[in-house]
Amino acid sequence: MPTKKSDVMKIWKTTENLSRLLDQSRLLRCKVAIVSALIVMLLVTSSIVLHQQQITAQKQKQFVSNQTAFNIENPVEDLSFEMDNMTFSHHKATVNGIQMHYVIGGQGDPVVLLHGWPQTWYEWHHVMPALAKNYTVVAPDLRGLGDSSKPFSGYDGNTTAEDIYQLMTQLGIKQKINLVGHDIGVQTAYSYAAIHPDNVSKLVILDVPVLGILPIKTDSRLWHIPFHQVPDIPEFLVEGKERDYLSMFYKVWAYNPEAIAEADIDEYVSHYSAPGGMRAGFEYYRSFPIEEEQNKEFSKIKLQMPVLALGGEYSFGTAPLIPFHH
Repeated sequence: MPTKKSDVMKIWKTTENLSRLLDQSRLLRCKVAIVSALIVMLLVTSSIVLHQQQITAQKQKQFVSNQTAFNIENPVEDLSFEMDNMTFSHHKATVNGIQMHYVIGGQGDPVVLLHGWPQTWYEWHHVMPALAKNYTVVAPDLRGLGDSSKPFSGYDGNTTAEDIYQLMTQLGIKQKINLVGHDIGVQTAYSYAAIHPDNVSKLVILDVPVLGILPIKTDSRLWHIPFHQVPDIPEFLVEGKERDYLSMFYKVWAYNPEAIAEADIDEYVSHYSAPGGMRAGFEYYRSFPIEEEQNKEFSKIKLQMPVLALGGEYSFGTAPLIPFHH
């Protein structure tokens, strides 16, 4: 029986529709497969990061437990030592919910030295004896760093400034302080001066501008800032390689690398490689956006005390400038 033209057209359209449906089905299956793969990747990555956080937390808890047991026999409190014939001593104080380690020595008006990253109070050990001849020198370990507690939060300028303010109160220092901040210590110093202007005689900031007030020029040599701000990943990548990673900053960025001895690097690495040490350092960088907003409010009122800002002519040492394209 001959097939009608209309029947042929119906069969053709039906075939086209089936083909289209099959293509859409294949496309849908492909999309489902891609989405499923992405979900699996995200779950695996999240699992790795969560596992890393749990390991870090467990190590930090064990470290604190061991440190407490160690300090019973070898207390940090009142441990005196000599630097260039000047006597200093280690202490710990409970401030703002943490244990803050600090070194103190000398007599006279107080000078408070706030270190940067990746350093501790030890950054100042060459200048402290000279200052102690005329001043009472206080060099704390900022929260999370050195021998101070390593909490999981509180690394913005307002919180760390409160740490220092409570330390000054406990030390019974009622006169105005001379406050010096280097690198990340600048933020703590600036917040302190803005919140407690009547407690600061002079303010010194070293090597970095105050966030949120002056525009920061894009420079590829500052690659570490966005890297440190990424949650969890920097800790995961540098674990076990702390000395290699930190040595680059001590040696490559130093104008005179020989000025930083291997013993100095050992001192810093011993603290930053402790459980939670690197994470705490990275948390200071992750607090930058919060501090920019804090500083915009502070900048509405001009500081009344004298301010000295200094920066090295060769702040990046021998670090090469890599072309950076926007």
